[in-house]
Amino acid sequence: MMDSVPAPRPAWEIFCQVVDNFGDIGVCWRLARDLARRGAAPVRLWVDDWAVLTRICPAAAGIEPAVGGVVDGVALRHWTPAFVPSAPGEIVIEAFACELPPAQLDAMAAQAVAPVWINLEYLSAEDWVAGCHGLASPHPRLPLVKHFFFPGFDANTGGLLREPDLLARRDRFLSQPQGRAAWRAARGLPTAAEDGLVVSLFAYEQPALAALLQAWAQGPRPIHVLVPVSRVLPDVAAALDAPALEVGARIRRGALSVQVLPFTDQDDYDAQLWACDLVFVRGEDSFVRAQWAARPFVWQIYPQSDTAHHDKLEAFLARYLAGLPPAPAAALGGFWRAWNGCAPAGLTPAAAWPAFADALPALGAHARAWCDSQAAMPDLARRLTEFCFHIKGGPG
Repeated sequence: MMDSVPAPRPAWEIFCQVVDNFGDIGVCWRLARDLARRGAAPVRLWVDDWAVLTRICPAAAGIEPAVGGVVDGVALRHWTPAFVPSAPGEIVIEAFACELPPAQLDAMAAQAVAPVWINLEYLSAEDWVAGCHGLASPHPRLPLVKHFFFPGFDANTGGLLREPDLLARRDRFLSQPQGRAAWRAARGLPTAAEDGLVVSLFAYEQPALAALLQAWAQGPRPIHVLVPVSRVLPDVAAALDAPALEVGARIRRGALSVQVLPFTDQDDYDAQLWACDLVFVRGEDSFVRAQWAARPFVWQIYPQSDTAHHDKLEAFLARYLAGLPPAPAAALGGFWRAWNGCAPAGLTPAAAWPAFADALPALGAHARAWCDSQAAMPDLARRLTEFCFHIKGGPG
């Protein structure tokens, strides 16, 4: 819902730049909307790429970037090189290693009471995160202090993004006729498990995809693959020896059927995850949403040139595999490593698939247990709010 631009100083102000394609803006938009819905409005969100924002938040397409507007209680602003600060928020967040404009820092320092300044970091399961979470860093020149806030998977970190009603909405979708069954039927997908496996494939480029799709096509079980428009789509087209795939395309190869879906907003993407039996996700935002979907999933971590992402992958696997019996744990670990290009020589996704497919029932039960354990802890917006009010010295 779009309204006029608000004038008052916001309670929260978030700055975000596109780094990982659009995932960083996606996380910030989700956080801003969550804070606003919890009564923290006004919330102001600055983004440097308006086109990316409109893909994730279609309502922003009706807003003139130079003017800005409000969607779901969030004041959207275009961050350009000609940035001119408004009255700074009471809490200012610089997300994912972006740097605040010097004019913004000066405006923050000029306030009678300096804003709480938060550096929101990337999500990581690595052990060192807990030791760095909440650390303070005084500005070398201005009377400002920045605090580092790390999302994470245990009580000593900042938690995971989760709207208060998310799991209830998921459960209603799964239990009501107009939910999962209707979603599948509208796309010509099977509504019964015995009619095949429904897979959501959202990924970065994947050179090993062709052999995996061939294995699925030649396999004994029907596999229905939904591919939202993303960076993996050219690899899908090449693997199927098809022309450039467009939204609505449907291709069948043996036991495999592939359907191209449009890129959608975040709420519809959640429904897609809930409707599928297995989900491939990437980066950070869809990675977290797959965990709340309580479905077996495969994570493609954002690649880094120094292969530091391999350590991050192993850190999460160490947490996620705890409690799983050896066979499904080995199957999941093998397939994930193959998918991310860090498996032992010769273990490709196609080679790792049979064991992973056999483990899916056990992985489904584990995914639900993992989701429940994470949901028992406070979410990121709540922990962030409590942390900031503690810094301010006000009520939590």
